[in-house]
Amino acid sequence: MKDYFPAMSFDENVAARYDEHAPRGDEQAAVAFLKQLAKEGPVLELAIGTGRIALPLAAQGVQVDGIDISPAMLAKLKSKPGGDKIQVTLGNFADVPVAGAYRLIYIVFNTLFNLLTQDEQVRCFENVARHLAPDGVFVVEGGVPAEFYRLRNNQYVDAEAIEIDNVRLDIARFDPVTQLLEETHVTLSKAGVQLHPIVTRYAWHTELDLMARIAGLQLRERWASWECAPFSGASGNCISVYERRVMEKY
Repeated sequence: MKDYFPAMSFDENVAARYDEHAPRGDEQAAVAFLKQLAKEGPVLELAIGTGRIALPLAAQGVQVDGIDISPAMLAKLKSKPGGDKIQVTLGNFADVPVAGAYRLIYIVFNTLFNLLTQDEQVRCFENVARHLAPDGVFVVEGGVPAEFYRLRNNQYVDAEAIEIDNVRLDIARFDPVTQLLEETHVTLSKAGVQLHPIVTRYAWHTELDLMARIAGLQLRERWASWECAPFSGASGNCISVYERRVMEKY
């Protein structure tokens, strides 16, 4: 998608309505899963956004810090109850531009894939490893891209919502070579046409495992849901927990 840059997908207009569309119904389970790993913390969320996960986690007494590229999303977070207690950093989460070590670093909701090259995704893993406490873990949630390889002509058009005065379409094209999904959410209403583009680079779980290995991490466990459903070839979601790799002795 020509002239695209990730921050444009999370501007003021998106931040204003993000909480309306973001909830998936598994937030409580996600917070419980992360709380068990975090213990007393501290915790760092990459791409913290408006605090969909961070705020309820912090409400349970865990120190949560966050990074995000969008000033508008961070402003929305700060406006919420408890948002002023979360330390946030504006910047590219691939760089992990913070000081100190964390018991848990996590990224949810396909957001790792907002990094659009393999090099940048690897850099994220490497920088996360530098900020993990000795017994710390890195949790990555991301969709399994199998469905994209079954698309007719590597593209699709889906109707997200059809109402009397509003129609929302999801239009996308997938490049299986670059693993890039170029996507635009289109809103048609009396106010006109609104376009909300987003580009993501999807990676298989096996590729994430190699990224982790490059960064000195290894897979501890993997699940298909926050409720710890077993991961299988039919799973559409993937939750991976990485820890420091134990060096083999020869």
